[in-house]
Amino acid sequence: MTDDLRATLDHVGDRFNLGEYEIDAYLAVLAHGELTASDIADRTDIPQPRVYDTVRSLSDRGLVELRESRPMKIVAVDPADAFGDLRSSFAEMVDELEARYTAPTRETEAVSLVKSRSTILRYLEDVILGAEYELAVSLTPDLLRRFRDDLAGKIAEGVSIELLVTPASRAPDPAEFDYTDVSTTARARRGITTPVLAVGDGEYSVYATQDALRDDRERYGVIFNRSALGFLVSGFFGTVLWTTAETLFADGKDRPFPRRYASIRRAVKDVRGFDGETFYAAVSGRDIETGEPITVRGRVVDSAFEDTEEVASLVVETETGPVEIGGRVAALEDIEGQEIVIGRGSPPEI
Repeated sequence: MTDDLRATLDHVGDRFNLGEYEIDAYLAVLAHGELTASDIADRTDIPQPRVYDTVRSLSDRGLVELRESRPMKIVAVDPADAFGDLRSSFAEMVDELEARYTAPTRETEAVSLVKSRSTILRYLEDVILGAEYELAVSLTPDLLRRFRDDLAGKIAEGVSIELLVTPASRAPDPAEFDYTDVSTTARARRGITTPVLAVGDGEYSVYATQDALRDDRERYGVIFNRSALGFLVSGFFGTVLWTTAETLFADGKDRPFPRRYASIRRAVKDVRGFDGETFYAAVSGRDIETGEPITVRGRVVDSAFEDTEEVASLVVETETGPVEIGGRVAALEDIEGQEIVIGRGSPPEI
C-alpha cells in the first residue's frame, strides 16, 4: 500500500472513529449551535468529568470550536466545512482502492452463504443482469421497484422473465403498474414466508428469506453458482411458489421464436400454449443412463404436463426415432435437457 493511500485511510478513519460520548456531544452541539460543558452534561448521559475530554477530542477533529470564555463554550462547525476536505479524499481513496481490488472468483464455489443485506442485494442484481435468455425472480414490492430498470433492460434484450411479487396484498396494481415492461409473466403470492430469489438461465441463483432483507437480525442468503445445484432453486420456484400464486399479467404468445429455455417446464408450457401448431426443438443435455453429453434435433411430436408442474416432458422425432426429453435430474425420460431451443419451420440451431 502506498504511503499516500495509507495516510488517506488513516485520515478518513480518524475523522469517523468517534466514541459514544463524542457522538452524543457532537449531535447535541449541532442541534443547538452552541453549548457549555454543563449544557452538554445536562442534555446527554456524558458524566460531567468526561465532558471536557470529549469536546477537546471533537475540537481536535475539527468538528467543533472551543471558545475559552467563562464558562467555556463549545460551538458547532458547519458540517459542510468540517467534512468538506473529506469529500475529495474519500473519492480518491475509493478510486485507488477499486484499482487495487481483485474480484473473488465465484465460479469455484458451488454454494456460498452470505449474511449481509447489501451482499444479498448485490447478488440479486448480479443474477438479474447476468441472465442471457431466462430469468425467474421472486421479489417484494420494494425490491421490484429497486430492480425495475434492470428487469426492463432484460425484457428489452429478449430475456424471458417469470416474476413473482410477494406479499400479494402489497403488489402494485396492474392498472397502475406496467408489468409488461419488467416481465413475460407476473404472479403474486400471499405471505411474507415466500422467499426472495432469482435464477438466471437455470444456473446462477440466489435464495434468501424476506427477513434477511428487512432487518438486521441474524439471517442469511444462499448462492448457488453451478447448474447442478442451481436447478434446486429453479425447481422450488416452479413447483412450490409459482403454482400457488395468482396471475397479475401474462403476455402469452407475444415473444418471437426461436425461444431458448433452461427449464423444460417453461418450454412445454409455451409449446402447449399454441395448440395445433408444429414446433421443432434442439436440445443439449446428457443421456440419463450413461451421462454422456448429447444433442438432439427434430420435430416436437408430443408433450406431457401437469398443472402442478411436477411432470413436464417433450418427445422429439429425430432421424433415429423418437426421444423423450426431461428436465434437470430426469430419470423417466431418455435425456436430461439442459438447454432447449424451440423454433418453427425447422429445427433451430443451439
